[in-house]
Amino acid sequence: MNPDDSAPDAPRATPQVPPSLADLTRRHFFGRCALGIGNLALASLLAEGGRPPRTEPPPSPAPSATGREPLEAKPTHHRARAKSIIYLFMAGGPSQLELFDAKPRLNQLSGQAIPPSFLEGKRFAFMDSSFKNKSTLLGTRRTFRQHGQSGATVSDLLPHIAGIVDDIALVKTCATNLFNHAPAKLFMNTGSGQFGRPSLGSWVTYGIGSESRDLPGFVVLQSGPRGPRGGAVNWSSGFLPTTHQGVPLRGSGDPILNLGRPAGIGEEAQRRALDTLRELNLRRASETGDPEILTRIASYEMAWRMQASAPELTDLRGESDATLALYGCTRDTPSFARNCLLARRLVERGVRFVQLYHTN
Repeated sequence: MNPDDSAPDAPRATPQVPPSLADLTRRHFFGRCALGIGNLALASLLAEGGRPPRTEPPPSPAPSATGREPLEAKPTHHRARAKSIIYLFMAGGPSQLELFDAKPRLNQLSGQAIPPSFLEGKRFAFMDSSFKNKSTLLGTRRTFRQHGQSGATVSDLLPHIAGIVDDIALVKTCATNLFNHAPAKLFMNTGSGQFGRPSLGSWVTYGIGSESRDLPGFVVLQSGPRGPRGGAVNWSSGFLPTTHQGVPLRGSGDPILNLGRPAGIGEEAQRRALDTLRELNLRRASETGDPEILTRIASYEMAWRMQASAPELTDLRGESDATLALYGCTRDTPSFARNCLLARRLVERGVRFVQLYHTN
């Protein structure tokens, strides 16, 4: 007699059929396999787990796929002569026709009607009505002279620049058909009049990184009554990782809004919270392979370090009165001159690219 024949009927468990490997996607395999590539990478990234909470930022907060920090300085194919760039962009300043690009022919035609050959087959935004009324040409009222061994032509508006023309480069070979304000500014900063292209500072930090670990590699300083036309697209990273976009610093008060530690939150508690966020983000990065998650981690860690570095940067009490006079600024009043001094302090601290915008 079969013992099971006398037992009451019991529900039988349905055997679980393991899924076929053919039914698993590559992403699921890498993410869920106990010894998969994703978990091996995660184990390496979280190697410091289990230790007491840090009071100092981790040495490598957001390694990229190559094992580098996103903004770590990269070697160049030849020995570099320049270490950093300070880019001055003064919107609304005199044109090159008043500064270093003399136009003798324009001065000869000054006061005369515009020749038809200049207008045929062309359209000029905001000026069609003037051209239809046969407006006259206007030559410069500035005086131009040649200076230095190079014989560079400079107007009387730039007497100090005239004294150093042999130490600078004047580029006169650039041309564009973008003459409206916002597209022209975008073109000047990204090389294109259309949105979506990386700015010059983004390309520089993407290519060679930055020497600074406690400050962003690309910093933007603004002065004047308003920002540049086009706004943040002028320092955007475009299709590059967002860790390479420009970081605007304010000229007064906190350099970056909400940078300070919240009231009631101690340093150790904040560090524990950042460590937890970092581990969660690294787990997600290992599952998805999304590089923007690494950018987010790097941003959190940079903000942590900037809580100490940014206030020290903008504290000008260590600058002498003579230095402030040379720059034409005061310690606490926001201005273009003060931003020039801050730009010097930024590159002294290893920042790779500093861009100053002034509008008036």
